[in-house]
Amino acid sequence: MELSSSSSLLLRVMIFWMTISGQMQYIFAVSFGINYGQIANDLPSPARVARLLQSLNVNRVKLYDADPNVLSAFTNSNVEFIIGIGNENVQNMMDSSKAVAWLQQNVQPYISQTKIICITVGNEVLSGNDTVLMSNLVPAMQSVYEALQSLGLDKQVTVSTAHSFFILGNSFPPSAGSFQQDLIPYIQPILNFHSQTNSPFLINAYPFFAYKADPGSISLAYVLFQPNAGITDPNTNLTYDNMLYAQIDSVYAAIKAVGFTDIDVRISETGWPSQGDSDEPGATLENAAVYNGNLLRRIAMNQGTPMKPSVPINVYFFALFNENMKPGPTSERNYGLFYPNGTPVYNVGLQEGYLSIYSSSPKSMVMSEVNLIILIVITTLLQAFSKLI
Repeated sequence: MELSSSSSLLLRVMIFWMTISGQMQYIFAVSFGINYGQIANDLPSPARVARLLQSLNVNRVKLYDADPNVLSAFTNSNVEFIIGIGNENVQNMMDSSKAVAWLQQNVQPYISQTKIICITVGNEVLSGNDTVLMSNLVPAMQSVYEALQSLGLDKQVTVSTAHSFFILGNSFPPSAGSFQQDLIPYIQPILNFHSQTNSPFLINAYPFFAYKADPGSISLAYVLFQPNAGITDPNTNLTYDNMLYAQIDSVYAAIKAVGFTDIDVRISETGWPSQGDSDEPGATLENAAVYNGNLLRRIAMNQGTPMKPSVPINVYFFALFNENMKPGPTSERNYGLFYPNGTPVYNVGLQEGYLSIYSSSPKSMVMSEVNLIILIVITTLLQAFSKLI
């Protein structure tokens, strides 16, 4: 039975009152990826981490190794894993027998119950000075891929490697993105490999680094996804309202400039530190909450970049926990969304697998559970009332 006019009016009045009083909130389920680093001596057990991530609806996890304790803890969890082969092991992977042995030890025992979808061979190899390691990278990737083929796993698991954004020689405007010229002899065969195997190009992109390097010229609002005038690419007339999207499109342009248009770009790391040294402007808890919270909202909207509007951004946040043993500046130990005890470092609006949509201010990112309960109760009472009239 339809609601009577009086019941319908009451419902509209209640919704209007909650809206104008600033209490009406919307929630959207949002799934996202996260980097699970373990350079720390105070982290919770993998079993506790599995429960935490499942409660937050995290469905993609990236490791820097192939920790058997982690892979076992996520048995039958529907979480997709990227696992890693460290730089120190790249040369070994050039040997086909060693590549097969690595897969037999680190993939085969788990893949029937834990979803392993990608293996990264090395991390930010092209950003270092080890030209031997750079030369070994593609042969190692090819060897691991052929080992997957020999074991019948190549349809389930792709092979890639993660790059620093600094492999680009130019990133502005985005349409003029290009790789460093001296790296092209290494990048070209990598792109050939991705094109042939239909595997993703992984990039670690941090607008924080750009802001830190030049806070006087770069708009904080632009890097934090806050309202701003944005920038317009003079070559394409596309407008960018945030730096991350501009960085992603500059990578697509760089790939196109060397002859490829069929390679998917994914963000294997991005984040913002909640604390930093005195020479790290912008590294604050508030900025970290705004950056990660606003990016989560973009993900929930299935947004693409201006150059690829129909391709939703694919992002792995860095990082799950603050890692107290990471070397380098203070910021390196403060990228985590969570403290090791499982409590949030700041509130980005995630609660039990949901993202509350309210505003870009971290002080407003709290889901009003009381109001949600009130709305449910009112709706239930009106439905019951309608059956009596």
